[in-house]
Parts: sequence; structure tokens; C-alpha cells
Amino acid sequence: MRCLLLPLLFALTLGCHADVNRPRAVAPPNANDESPPRRPELISPLGKPLYALPPGPQRERLEADLAEARRRLAEDPDDPDRIIWVGRRLGYLLRVNDAIDVFSCGIAKHADCASLYRHRGHRYITLRRFDLARVDLRRAADLVRDRPDEIEPDGRPNARNIPLTTLKFNIWYHLALAHYVRGEFEPALHGWTETRRYTRGLDDNVVAVADWTSMTLRRLGRHDEARRALECVQPNMDIIENGAYHRRCLMYQGRIAPAELLDVPGTGDLDQATLGYGLGNWYLCNGDKARAIEAFERVVSGPQWAAFGYIAAEADLTRLRGPR
Repeated sequence: MRCLLLPLLFALTLGCHADVNRPRAVAPPNANDESPPRRPELISPLGKPLYALPPGPQRERLEADLAEARRRLAEDPDDPDRIIWVGRRLGYLLRVNDAIDVFSCGIAKHADCASLYRHRGHRYITLRRFDLARVDLRRAADLVRDRPDEIEPDGRPNARNIPLTTLKFNIWYHLALAHYVRGEFEPALHGWTETRRYTRGLDDNVVAVADWTSMTLRRLGRHDEARRALECVQPNMDIIENGAYHRRCLMYQGRIAPAELLDVPGTGDLDQATLGYGLGNWYLCNGDKARAIEAFERVVSGPQWAAFGYIAAEADLTRLRGPR
């Protein structure tokens, strides 16, 4: 099957394999929108169609970024970094299938480019293709094993415009997550342990890894180790962008009551998904299945379907009550 590439992306004539599981259902027409019905990017494990970003100011800005990435790629169609940026910009628009197609065609030309596998693996997680994500991210880990690490530039810079993560950090972080959402907690724990090697001591990275490590250990019934995993977390850490992870860790430590976790004025949908998943996981690990399901359902009722908290809540709900 030929990959689904727009002509303006880059002129590749080789055949690429597109995702055969792309859903064919379409959204009902909108009486106020003359555009044709949209196909969802995927049907979630809970039976919910999930769509790319609708029209609006956010999409207009992201479309402009995508157009610039396409323009730069047209100047040098063989540059793997420029291929990656087109794929990343498509991903920010939640055009996940198109992003995967771009990364796939990049891999066909640059089979030893770890970053292409890392980013395709991330978007396979978004598409709920965790099996394919693990394959890509393991391949990326193999490719970088004996190479120096490198800072990974941000596509959406934080408030201080400081890139926080590295290529190796992101490879292992996403690989651990792919195992976690499948309920494979031992390999997930190994992945978080590897990720911790590449935090560079930055508080944002430290709290993110401590959070997932602690949750994974609790899923394994290793509660004392889970508490020790949080000893590196303090209330006064210098957090730039992972405030929701930091707050979750403080709740696990007993510094914030579970009932107060979501009570943060001005919190956006993404942080609400992150906080909500942590709350549900806390209830689940403490034997309160009903409250856990309630928290997870609140997360998946929100719009941030590409957020890791949403994906994890969806996976846990599927295991707890089965797909709808």
C-alpha cells in the first residue's frame, strides 16, 4: 500500500506501508460547517471516535508551523531532521496517521535514524498501537546504545524556552509507557529505571520519572519501594512544565489530600487529564475500584485524547470493565 503523503510534503516515489487499521467511520455533518465529514484518527478501545483538531485559533497556528516545516523540507527532501519536523507538526495537529506515514517514509530512507523510530513510536502510542510502539522504541534504544546522548529540541517550548529532555530520555520514557499501558509493569519498571539515567538532574524530569516509577511499583504491590522512589521529590522544586506530575507526587507523599488534587485554579485540560489519572491510579492501588473508575471516566470525558493520562485511564478502564 502506498503511504498517504501529501504532494507538498516531499517527493518520495518509493512505496511505504500505511496503517491498515485507520478507521473508516466518519463524523456526522455539522450544519454550521460546509466542509466534508471528517474521518476519526482512530476508534478508541472504549469505542469512541477520536478526531484531529477542529478549526480554530490553535489549529491555525499549528497549521502555519506545519506549512513552514513543509517549506523547509522542500528545500532538502533527504534531510531526516526536516522529515521529523513535518511528522512532529502533523502530530501536534493530532493528524496521527499522517504523522506515522511521514515517519515511515523517512525510515525507508534512513533506516538507522533513531529519532525517526522514537517519534513514530510515540505516535503509535497515541494511536493505541502499543505493540508497534514497543518495536520502534526498542529499535531506537538499540541504535543509540553506544552513541552520545543529545538534547531533543521542543516543538512547543516551555515558559523559559529551555529544552528539558534528551533523545535517550525520550526513547526510554516512551518505551516504559508503552509497557505500562499494556499492564506490563516489570518491563515498564525497567524502562523508568533506564529513563532516570538521563534526567540530567532537572527537577521536571526527576518528578516525571519518580511519579511513573512509584505508580508502577504500586501496581506490582511493592509499596515500600514506591514510597522510596518519591524521596527525591520536595515541595519547593524548580518546576518549569511538569507541575501536574509534581503535584501528583506530593499527593502520593500525603502532602496533598486526594480530594484536593484537582482543585487548581486555571488548570488546563492537559493537566486535568494528568492529575485525574494520578488520582484514579491512587484510588485503584488503595483498593477503591469505584472511585478509580469514576476518576478515569472523568479523564476520558475530556478532550485531551493524546495525553498520556488519558491513554492510561482508557487502558485501565478497558481492563476494569472491558471495552464498550
